[in-house]
Amino acid sequence: MGSDYGLWPLVVINTLLVLAFAVSFYHPTNTARDWTVMGGFSAFLVALFTEMYGFPLTVYLVSGWLGSRFPLLRADHRGGHLLNDLIGWDADPHVSPFHLASYAFIGGGFWLITAAWQVLHQAARSRRLAVEGPYAWLRHPQYLGFLLVMLGFLLQWPTIPTLAMFPVLALVYARLARREERTVAQAFGPAWDQYAATVPAYRPRRPPPATPTDRQGAPDTLGG
Repeated sequence: MGSDYGLWPLVVINTLLVLAFAVSFYHPTNTARDWTVMGGFSAFLVALFTEMYGFPLTVYLVSGWLGSRFPLLRADHRGGHLLNDLIGWDADPHVSPFHLASYAFIGGGFWLITAAWQVLHQAARSRRLAVEGPYAWLRHPQYLGFLLVMLGFLLQWPTIPTLAMFPVLALVYARLARREERTVAQAFGPAWDQYAATVPAYRPRRPPPATPTDRQGAPDTLGG
């Protein structure tokens, strides 16, 4: 494998750095939901950085199958940029179309997570439904933010384990979102029904012009 892999300290350091970065945006509380969200994201990061710096399982498996057709696909760190290898990108992999797109997805995902948290935090302090900012466009901006970050990493460094984990985590987050919606619906009643009828769950939609609504008197806020 050479010096490109087997760098296990880098696996640990990069996983902890990105996880700490995510926590600083997400601000998880001591709830089962938040630990589930961060636990799934942590497992994704471990799988990603293990193949990026530890052991390139995907490259070994795929290079034996496609190596004759894609000569750039080889078991070293440069050859680990799988999508670049498949399109024959021989320049700096960090400026390839896939990497540039990944930066946009990762940056946009973290921005969405933190923007949603700020709105949610203010709503929790006021004991009202969170409907401003990203919540005016979709009901679960934080979950979408985490999915965008993971999609960005998949564009940057796709691996068999992370490709398998992504739809599983998407289903987990969707189940958490449905569970939250049942709780919030009980707390907010008609206010939630009106909000859910006009704002989609994950696909952003431009909000209509604001109208005065009664958002007071409810004991909880939307979390995802």
